[in-house]
Amino acid sequence: MNEPSPTTAAPAETQSAQPSHSSNNARLGANKLGVVAIAFFAIAAAAPMAAVVGASPVIFAASGPGTPVVYIIAALLVALFSVGYLRMSQHITNAGGFVAYIAKGLGVKWATGGAGIAILTYLSLQIGLWSQFGVFAAQLVQGLAGLAVPVYFWIVAVLALTTFLTMKGVDASLRVLGVLILGETLVVAALIASLIAQKGIGIFTFAGFTAGSIVGPGLGISLLFAFACFTSFEATVVFAEEAKNPRRTIPRAAYLVIAFVGVFYAVSTWAISGSIGIDGIQAAATENPSGMIFDLAAASAGSWLSIAMQVLVVTSFIAMLLGLANMFSRYLFALGRAGSLPAKLSSVSRSGAPSFAGLVNSLVVLAVISAFLIAGADPMATVFAWFVALGTAGFISILLLTSAAILVYFARSGLRDNLWVTTIAPALSLLAFVVVAYLTLDNYDALLGGEGGVARWLLLDIPLFFIAGMVRGAQKPTINYAAEIV
Repeated sequence: MNEPSPTTAAPAETQSAQPSHSSNNARLGANKLGVVAIAFFAIAAAAPMAAVVGASPVIFAASGPGTPVVYIIAALLVALFSVGYLRMSQHITNAGGFVAYIAKGLGVKWATGGAGIAILTYLSLQIGLWSQFGVFAAQLVQGLAGLAVPVYFWIVAVLALTTFLTMKGVDASLRVLGVLILGETLVVAALIASLIAQKGIGIFTFAGFTAGSIVGPGLGISLLFAFACFTSFEATVVFAEEAKNPRRTIPRAAYLVIAFVGVFYAVSTWAISGSIGIDGIQAAATENPSGMIFDLAAASAGSWLSIAMQVLVVTSFIAMLLGLANMFSRYLFALGRAGSLPAKLSSVSRSGAPSFAGLVNSLVVLAVISAFLIAGADPMATVFAWFVALGTAGFISILLLTSAAILVYFARSGLRDNLWVTTIAPALSLLAFVVVAYLTLDNYDALLGGEGGVARWLLLDIPLFFIAGMVRGAQKPTINYAAEIV
C-alpha cells in the first residue's frame, strides 16, 4: 500500500517539522538481518529461561495453576497492540522504535517527550537487570567453585564483554545469542521431557484453569509480571533499518517473537504446575520461590539438570543484556540522528554498528550502578527492585502513548480499508493499556518486592522525563524523526 499523501497522513506539526529525509545521513548497515536474526535479538532480550525461573514463581504465588493462562493473556495483549502497530510499520523503517511512531501520529513534541520516557525506561531496566545478574553470577560461582567473587566484579567484566560485542556489530552478537538461546531452549525442553517421563502426559491438565485461579485477586500482579516478560518486543522494529526487506521481515519477526515467547512461558509453566500439583503449586511458589524450579529439576532428572539450569539462568541474563544493549544503542543512534540527542551518537563503525551509542549506553549504566553500590545499596532489594519497577512502569507508559499515536495516525490518514486493523484493534489496545497502567500503579509495591516508601517517588521521573522531552521538542523545531530507509 502506498504512503498516504502528506496533506492527510500526519498532523500539521509533523509535516512542518519533519521533512521526508533527515539532514543527518548517518545510516546503519542495511540488508543484514532476516526474520530469525531479528527474532533472536528480541527473544534474547526477553530472557525466557531467566523469566521462567525468576518471574514464574511470583505469578504462581499469585495465580496458582492459572499461571499459563496469564501468560497467554499477556501475549494476546501484545498481539492486539501489534495489529495496528505493524500495519503502521509499513510506513516507517526507522531505528527509533516507538518514538518514530509517536512522531508520525502525534508530532515531534510528543515524540520527543516519548523519547524521554524511552531513555528512562531502557536505562532503568538495564541498571536493574545488570545488578541482578551480578548477584546471580556471584552465587553460581560460589556454589559451584566455592569462590567468593564480589558482585561488582561480574557486572564490570561481563558489561565490558557485551559492550565490545555491541560495538563490533550484529554479526558478532548474533553468534553469541544463537548459542545462548539454543542452550536455554534445550534445557527447558529437557525439564519438560523429564517431567513427562516421570509423571506422564497428564501433567498437562486443564483442571487448574478455573475462573478463580485466572481472574482472582492475584490477577493484577500476575498480569503485570507476565507482561514485563514481553518488554523486548520493541526490538523487532528497532532493527528495521538493518533488516532485509523490512516491510515483510519486521511483521513476521514480531509475530514469531510473540508466538515463541508466549508458548515457551505457557507450556513450561503448565508442565511445572501439573508436576507439582495444581493444589500445591501456589504454596510451593510462596514457600520457596528461588529454589522451587531447581528442586523440581533435580527431583525429575537428577542434579545435572538443576546445575545446568542454574548455569543457563546466568547465561540467559547475558543474552538478555546483550540484546538490550544492541537494541538501545540503536535507539540512541536514531535519537542522535534526529537531533533530539547529540549528533555524535549517530556515528557508526565500519560494520555499520552504532558503536559510540553502544559505548555511551554502557558507561551510563555502569556509572549509575557504581554510584549505588559504592553508597552501600543492596544490589537486589534496592538497585534491582527500584530500577526494574521504574523501567516496567516506563514501558507501560510508552506503550500507552504509542497506542494513542497509532489510533490518531489512522484517523488522520483516512486509511479505512480494514476497520479491525486501523480502528478497532488500536482502540481496544489503548483501552487495554489504560487498564494495565492502572494495575501498574495499584501493584507498584509488589514490583518493588513489597517495599514502597522512597522508591515510589522514582515514579515522578516518568512525567519529568516526558516534560523535559516536550520542552526539548518545542525548543528545537529541526528535530526530525522521519529519516528512514525505503
